[in-house]
Amino acid sequence: MSPRYKKPRTCGCRFQGKAFKPTGIPLSDLEKITLYTDELETLKLCDHDGLTQEEAGYKMGISRGTVQRLLSSARGKVAAALSECKAILLEETFCKQKGGAP
Repeated sequence: MSPRYKKPRTCGCRFQGKAFKPTGIPLSDLEKITLYTDELETLKLCDHDGLTQEEAGYKMGISRGTVQRLLSSARGKVAAALSECKAILLEETFCKQKGGAP
C-alpha cells in the first residue's frame, strides 16, 4: 500500500535557500537543521499572529492535527538550533502561495 499523497498547504513564507546561524561561526562549521516552509508558516500563524491551531489549519487548508504536528516539529527544531548553536536552513515544501491558484 502506498502512502497518502501530500495535500498542498497554503504558505505565505517564501524563504527557500535562506539560513539563520549564530554570528562569528562559518556556516560550514555548524550542524544544520532544516526547517520547512510549512513548519515556519505554522510557527508564524500560531506563535506570532496568535491564531489557534484550528484557525491556522483553516488558513493553510489543512487539518488541526496536521498543524499540531508541524508546530511541534518546528518548535523542537528551533529550540534545538538556539540551545545547541546550530544553523537553521529554510527549505521549500509542497506549499502553494497565498492567494494563488491551487
